[in-house]
Amino acid sequence: MARFLTDAWLDDLDALARAATFPTDLRLIIQQVIPDGPDGHEVAYVVEARDGSLSVRRGRADQPDVTFALDHATALAIHRGELSAQRAFMEGRLRLGGDLRAVIDRAGALAAIDDVFAAARA
Repeated sequence: MARFLTDAWLDDLDALARAATFPTDLRLIIQQVIPDGPDGHEVAYVVEARDGSLSVRRGRADQPDVTFALDHATALAIHRGELSAQRAFMEGRLRLGGDLRAVIDRAGALAAIDDVFAAARA
């Protein structure tokens, strides 16, 4: 697996995403923004579930359902399994934007998406 938050890593995530299947009625656009990426520049990417498929792409979404914003250190700790996203949120290290109800209503789908990317954390 490529180095965390690099273009190659995002390509690996997309390959994992495209190999997975999801319910066809699941529509969810998740944007993740790390303003201080590994090279000091912002890293933004979108995970989109639509019509039974999942994909990852660089950049920002026009209308994400939810946006996760966090610094590089927090993103890396979550990636390594040293910190849960829930804990990071409660500590103010992870900020949520958009439709919080989308996160709550689709908690099971978010867990399934996280499971798809487990290989990226290895």
